[in-house]
Amino acid sequence: MRDKMRTSDKHGLAAGAAPARADWTIDQGWDAYTAQEHAVWKTLFERQTKLLPGRACDEFVAGMRQLPIGPDQIPDFRRLSEVLMRQTGWQIIAVPGLVPDEVFFDHLAHRRFPAGNFIRKADELDYLEEPDVFHDVFGHVPMLMNPVIADFVQAYGVGGLRAQQLGVLPQLARVYWYTVEFGLVQQKDGLRIYGSGIASSYTESVFALESPSPNRIGFDLERVMRTNYRIDDFQEVYFVLDSLDDLLELATIDFAPVYARVGRQPELRPGDLNPADRLVHRGDGSYHAR
Repeated sequence: MRDKMRTSDKHGLAAGAAPARADWTIDQGWDAYTAQEHAVWKTLFERQTKLLPGRACDEFVAGMRQLPIGPDQIPDFRRLSEVLMRQTGWQIIAVPGLVPDEVFFDHLAHRRFPAGNFIRKADELDYLEEPDVFHDVFGHVPMLMNPVIADFVQAYGVGGLRAQQLGVLPQLARVYWYTVEFGLVQQKDGLRIYGSGIASSYTESVFALESPSPNRIGFDLERVMRTNYRIDDFQEVYFVLDSLDDLLELATIDFAPVYARVGRQPELRPGDLNPADRLVHRGDGSYHAR
């Protein structure tokens, strides 16, 4: 069974009443974490850091090495933000869970990354109702130390606000899903993980790189924007960048004509192949066929 999040993406509408602050931020409440919660972090951290060497991209490894993150306790967002601010101008802000799209995009547009302040239960290590502090911090923050990712995620926030106005948010959300959350990148020494949804998942870290089942396709923006994704299971397709620098173009592109072209083409199911696809690996579909 894979690690699951019952959410369409990081920025779906949250249930319940909004917090007191209009921007949905809360205090992390670091001093209130219990020994049991720190122990859950330790379990997740240690098993994932043992698994990721040779699987995570060089930029993820470098970011993790430079951050005040370790196995013994849940990181303090203030300390993380001090290092991030010096490196790429980002900061981590605590939120109670999923936040409305416009709030999420506005934070990203101003280089504020919303992270859940709670951690999963000890008996739910591989199941998430919503993204927790381990997914958000362990998975996302090391990559925000990289200038390319830092600029790309900010541009996504700006683009998200515009996509809402144009009514094309689903197409843009797929770009985030297949890059920041579930992206792969080709390095000289092989295929590597940079997406946080993979890097923070014990089972998908193996599946994404080693399973014969999924298709692995060279990244193409319009192809990605046409492709639906799985929210309940392993991905049927992963899109592969030749280099993280490929995201630099996406940080400056005018998406309006792209939306227009994509809107005239049929949507694709996650497991579909297109004649124009640049296949890195043709999957046999065995996992999802079962």
